[in-house]
Amino acid sequence: MLSADATRLAVWGDPIAHSRSPQLHTAAYAALGLPWTYERRRVSEAQFTAALADPSETWRGLSLTMPLKHVAAEAATTLDRAARLSGAVNTLIPGEGGILGFNTDVAGLVAAIREQGIDRVRRGRILGAGATATSALLALEALGAHDVEIRARRPDAARPLVALGEKLGLHVMAEAFGAPRTRPAGIEPELTIATLPGDAELAASVLDEVVVPGSLLVDVVYGTWPTPLAQAWERAGGRAVSGLPMLLHQAVRQVRIFTTGDVDEPLPSESVIVASMRRALMED
Repeated sequence: MLSADATRLAVWGDPIAHSRSPQLHTAAYAALGLPWTYERRRVSEAQFTAALADPSETWRGLSLTMPLKHVAAEAATTLDRAARLSGAVNTLIPGEGGILGFNTDVAGLVAAIREQGIDRVRRGRILGAGATATSALLALEALGAHDVEIRARRPDAARPLVALGEKLGLHVMAEAFGAPRTRPAGIEPELTIATLPGDAELAASVLDEVVVPGSLLVDVVYGTWPTPLAQAWERAGGRAVSGLPMLLHQAVRQVRIFTTGDVDEPLPSESVIVASMRRALMED
């Protein structure tokens, strides 16, 4: 169960052994001088509800990774805007009268993109139509995008993204990999966000189709890097960034939530905290 008096934190998911959240959070709390612990725990979707309600285990807060982001959203009584629009929660804390749920992936992705010198985007592209694609769409909205192209193996899977785009006032178009080009020649996305699994295999023809020379690719994968997509991007003269900066910055916002309950208010001496977290990430 969640308790504001607890000093234990954890990331739950299945699988979970690969998670690098413990390194990030442990470094942050050490820099803040807080005697808190942060661990990994393997929790399946079927186990989640019972584990969350278990009175023998108290947690100050939880980070959630796949496949728990949607069941975590259902467990929360209050959601922040990103969580409400995406239907995905990666952070839970106790609140007055219930559980507060947040999606820090959106702000983390925006911060990672801004680190690359991009503050505004007019046209963006998302590769893939899974759960992370929704956070990518919200990140593009936050960066000011008006037109978003989605490329996926099954365009039908992108229908919820198209509907969300309409709700946000964006023009979102979904096409299959290999579909005939409908975008006018010379009108290319300034930013591409890849949300495909790390082991996704893309044919050479698809790589040729999606690579935009001279532009930025943010590939949310970080466990297997560089991906074939990132390699093709850089061969064409573009920049490719892994998901590590996104992981870092979404964790920074989780630290804010766990310490103050406010996702938007920077921590005291936050630049020092971020530097400590970044070092921990690079040392692993």
